[in-house]
Amino acid sequence: MNTAQTAFTLSELPVPLVFATHRVIRDCNAEFAALFGYDRATLVNKSFARLYPAIDDFVRTGEMWRDNLPGGAVYYDERIMAATDGRRFWCRVRGRSHNTDDPFAAAVYCFEPIARPVSTANRGLTGRQRQILTLVAQGKTNAAIAEELGLSRRTIEMHRLRMTRALGLANTAELIAWFLNSAEGSAEQGR
Repeated sequence: MNTAQTAFTLSELPVPLVFATHRVIRDCNAEFAALFGYDRATLVNKSFARLYPAIDDFVRTGEMWRDNLPGGAVYYDERIMAATDGRRFWCRVRGRSHNTDDPFAAAVYCFEPIARPVSTANRGLTGRQRQILTLVAQGKTNAAIAEELGLSRRTIEMHRLRMTRALGLANTAELIAWFLNSAEGSAEQGR
């Protein structure tokens, strides 16, 4: 058995991967570029901002990752991203920073598309509400979400209550089920 350490380049790995410094794409593989409908050369040395539906989403995600991505630790979230043709889709993003003092100095990220439709109703939520709902669906408590986002527990509770009422749902379980199962057609049929 060969015990020599094997090294791989991003282009050799079969999952969407990207290396970034200070939220600028420095290298990515073809799978990552294809996920967003770009060719690799178009993305290299460009900001991640172009891959978000809105600049607010880019800023909010950066704040959350900055606070939760200490050097060496793996952090993940789920979020809506935007392809070059305007198509929006859900992604699970995992990242690891290589700098304990500055999580954005050098980091590797893996983007995994999620088979969760981006519904019209889902688009009606604010970016913050989608962020909180994603964390709720991951099973995180109000206290854990508040700590992760740098908000008060009461603020998280109010967001959850407003979302539940706005969607005409009875409780958090229904809210999570709606979030996980909402589709373009079913959101319209349920009205």
